[in-house]
Amino acid sequence: MNKKIKKILNKKNKSKIICLTAYSKNVASILDKHCDLVLVGDSLGSVLYNFNSTKQVTLETMINHSKSVRLGIKKSLMVVDMPYNTYRNPSEALKNSRLVMKETKCDAVKLEGGKKIIPMVKRLVKNKIPVMGHVGILPQTDKKFTFKGKKLAESKRLLNDTKLLENAGVFSIVLECVETKLSKKISNHINIPTIGIGSSVNCDGQILVIDDLIGLSQSKLKFVKKFVDITKLIEVGVKKYKSEVLNNKFPKAKHSFSYETE
Repeated sequence: MNKKIKKILNKKNKSKIICLTAYSKNVASILDKHCDLVLVGDSLGSVLYNFNSTKQVTLETMINHSKSVRLGIKKSLMVVDMPYNTYRNPSEALKNSRLVMKETKCDAVKLEGGKKIIPMVKRLVKNKIPVMGHVGILPQTDKKFTFKGKKLAESKRLLNDTKLLENAGVFSIVLECVETKLSKKISNHINIPTIGIGSSVNCDGQILVIDDLIGLSQSKLKFVKKFVDITKLIEVGVKKYKSEVLNNKFPKAKHSFSYETE
C-alpha cells in the first residue's frame, strides 16, 4: 500500500485530515507544506474556465493541470478527479485511469457515485489503482444543488453507498453537502476516512477549493469560507507596479543589463 494512503487511513478517529484543491505548480507547492491531500479537482472547469458544468472538463485538461501540480507536490497525497464520461464501464475506467496515473504520476484517482460505480471501483482496485470515492452532491451529474439526506430513503441509500464503496476498496470518501447528522452517522459507520465539503465538522477531514479559501473566487455557496482576501494583496502589487512604470521608477539600473555593470 502507498505510504501516503496508509498515513491517511491511520488518521481515522485520531487527527483531522487537511485537504485542498490545486490546479498549478506554484499553488501546489504552498499547499504541500500544510496539506495531507491535494486534489486536482474537475472544479477547475468553473474556477479557471468559467464552465457552467464540470461535464465540459476533458481528460486532457485534467492531465495537463495535474502534470503542473505534480511538480509542486513532494509530501502530500495527490489525487486526480476522473472527469465526466471517462469511467462509464470497468474497461473505460481502467484505460483512462491508467493513462492519468502514468501521465501525471498521481497517487490516486477520484470517482463520483455510489452503487452504480462499484464495478469500476473494483476493476481499478484489482489493478492496483487507488481510488477515492465521492457521494452526496455529484457535480458531474446532479442537476440541482441541494444538500443530501433530507429524506429517510435518501439517507439510507447514502449510508449503503458508502459501505459498498468501502467494501469495493476505496481508501476514503468525499461527502459533499451531506446533512450534519447523516455525515456523522456515515463517518461512524465506515472504517475509512470521510472528507467533508459542506458536510459539517463530523467528517474525518475537510476539503475546500483553494480559490474560495483565499478569496480569488466570488463563490456564494453556504459552505465556503474566505480565510484571506488575496485579491487585495494582488491589487496593491499591481498598483505599485503601474505607478512605478508610469513614473519611470521601474525598471531601475539593477533590473537592467549594461556593459558597464556586467
